[in-house]
Amino acid sequence: MAEAIKVPTMAEYMAEGKKPEVLFWVGCMGSFDDRAKKVTKAFVKLLSEANVDFAVLGTEESCTGDPAKRAGNEFLFQMQAVTNIEVLNGYEIKKVVTACPHCFNTIKNEYPVLGGNYEVMHHTTFLKSLLEEGRLKVEGGKFKGKRITFHDPCYLGRANNVYEAPRDLLRKLEVELVEMKKCKKNGMCCGAGGGQMFKEPEPGNKDVNIARTEQAMEVKPEIIAAGCPFCNTMMTDGVKSKDQEKNIEVMDVAEMIANAHDL
Repeated sequence: MAEAIKVPTMAEYMAEGKKPEVLFWVGCMGSFDDRAKKVTKAFVKLLSEANVDFAVLGTEESCTGDPAKRAGNEFLFQMQAVTNIEVLNGYEIKKVVTACPHCFNTIKNEYPVLGGNYEVMHHTTFLKSLLEEGRLKVEGGKFKGKRITFHDPCYLGRANNVYEAPRDLLRKLEVELVEMKKCKKNGMCCGAGGGQMFKEPEPGNKDVNIARTEQAMEVKPEIIAAGCPFCNTMMTDGVKSKDQEKNIEVMDVAEMIANAHDL
């Protein structure tokens, strides 16, 4: 049994009169979705490995309001956002890292107008900074030479122009990185954006996640790397329906690094 990692809350830090280096915003998927929880645990292991002084909000964290806003309920979004901003500002948070591009985009771009101004980083960008500072080692291990394609999350790539951080980390794992025809700024949605995650798709001749999975399978990857819990779910469902031999895995970049380290 692996040693349990203690994850302190901001309340615990404040009680001791201390401040963490960064707040880890876990997000709804990272907190409640069984698959995404594995990504949360992998990222926490990497933060601990790099001796990052971090904390979470715990039960004080609420949904950022992204699904409400995308589904058109601006009133609910602002209620959720203002509640979170009051908590973040109460703790005088300056720097936030999250493994969810939806949370990343919302806190970075939509909270400032409501009074929430923070430095917000996606976990791949933060991991890359740890690598550059020499605090984290990323090396091939079990993924060395494996054929990998990276699916760009919409809110990481096209919305915020973060394309290279996840790819740089994958290259450090010494994988064979192959790009889909539709990648980077010409990437395609996994089908979960705009609140679509929580409803059945409209009638049509093909689900978006199936179309995207087919594009990934064209380049014959062993692993589809993701950087978003929504994408992870949609691509996993796509692989289940298209890859009868079960040869393709869908993994978050942080999971791959943690697995290569055997953390």
